[in-house]
Amino acid sequence: MMCRKSLQSLLSVAFAAALGACSFLPGSGFMRDDAAPGPTLDGIQIVDVDDAVARQLLAKKGTRLFSEVLNARPDEGLIGAGDTLEVNIWEAPPSTLFGTGIIDPKLGPLTSRVTTLPEQMVSKEGTISVPFAGQIKAAGRSLPDIEAEITARLQGKANQPQVIVRLTRNVTSKVIVVGEVTKNTVMPLTPRGERLLDALAAAEGVKQPVNKMTIQLTRGATVYAMPLEQIIRDPAQNVPLQAGDVVTALFQTQSFNALGATGKNEEIPFEAQGITLSQALARAGGVTDNRADPQAIFLFRFEPRDAIASWPQQPVLTTPEGTVPVIYRVDLRNPRSLFVAQSFPIANKDVIYVANAPAAELQKFLNLVFSVIYPVAAFQGLFGR
Repeated sequence: MMCRKSLQSLLSVAFAAALGACSFLPGSGFMRDDAAPGPTLDGIQIVDVDDAVARQLLAKKGTRLFSEVLNARPDEGLIGAGDTLEVNIWEAPPSTLFGTGIIDPKLGPLTSRVTTLPEQMVSKEGTISVPFAGQIKAAGRSLPDIEAEITARLQGKANQPQVIVRLTRNVTSKVIVVGEVTKNTVMPLTPRGERLLDALAAAEGVKQPVNKMTIQLTRGATVYAMPLEQIIRDPAQNVPLQAGDVVTALFQTQSFNALGATGKNEEIPFEAQGITLSQALARAGGVTDNRADPQAIFLFRFEPRDAIASWPQQPVLTTPEGTVPVIYRVDLRNPRSLFVAQSFPIANKDVIYVANAPAAELQKFLNLVFSVIYPVAAFQGLFGR
């Protein structure tokens, strides 16, 4: 009789204690109510994710397309200081301004003759020297412009002069290709108009998987970047290059961490192109239906101060680096959230945490209690009569 009363008392205490069991049971992290604004979360912004928030983050994250900012027409083969030029001058006979004065009878009396001047490097002043024409400005001009000026200066001195100028060594109109490519290289530009993928081909391609590569193009003081996969997929992003461009292939390993009641708790990499929250949850194995609280999906991130137009908590506190610690909260019981999750962008080093449902914590406690009670009941059944 005493054993039966003791068992009933034990059960009563067990059920009463179950109400506060969450504080001492083992678990994967905090519960939904623990993420409410309060003293323990001072300085941390808690933002409920909706369509407006997702649109703001997308607008901040969105990179400008190369076709929008780098699609200017390439330089038309302008000469620069340090380039080497070869000048060829044709004259009609019997002119001997540049020739020897002797006409080869095998070629006939009316055959024009060509004089090839020694190759010249364009000086730091940007000029070359042509006999009987003087100093010719070459830097910053195209080959046809240089030919026309030499021809004009030789009029009246040579007989019907014709001039062709050839670029024999190009050291200024070039593009530098560096980074995660097979071979760092300097690619000369030609009148054909080389494009971005031509530069990567000249460097013998990238060394890492295409979907993990970002291409950075530096033009002057401006730097732009896009995922290589997007450049290949959209021909409009294969923009023409200009002299002085620097193409850098970057291998950017991006990842997020999945914790709590997800299918797997681990660091999960993703492509340079980026993924959305719905894709991230799927790659983490989804939320476990026997543990997860669908109203308690949290994403932890440090954001720039201007990421959100109006932060819910004022004043906005920032870290020493100038970023704002943010907890984004998603309620998957709201069907609209599934649409928003398809556009909410995941950033590198994000932490996604799915809290346990309160019932799951209660179930863990009851399992613990009954693992003790059942042996006691069995003992009573055997010896308590």
